[in-house]
Amino acid sequence: MAGLDSLNIVRLRLGERIAEIEERVARLKPIDICAKMEAIRSLAAEHGMAAMEGLADYGAHHALLPGHVAATRACLEHMGEALVSDGGVRDRESILAALAIRLH
Repeated sequence: MAGLDSLNIVRLRLGERIAEIEERVARLKPIDICAKMEAIRSLAAEHGMAAMEGLADYGAHHALLPGHVAATRACLEHMGEALVSDGGVRDRESILAALAIRLH
């Protein structure tokens, strides 16, 4: 039970960080988006949240490329799926595939 509670706390913290990026994405510098996504990735990795880790990693890397606002917004739209995922690598690959289809 304690493990579930701590995972819910992590999900809440990640949700807060995601909401902050969503609110400010148009005003954030690419390097700031990258840093915020990297912080999300790191926290997700610590807690075995593979889907969130992969999506945040993608977001961090693409934050530094042309078209970063569109890529970040698309990434953020899939964060909810990643946040509740418990399917590990399979969910991560599915979410990243959906993101790739959306962006291309």
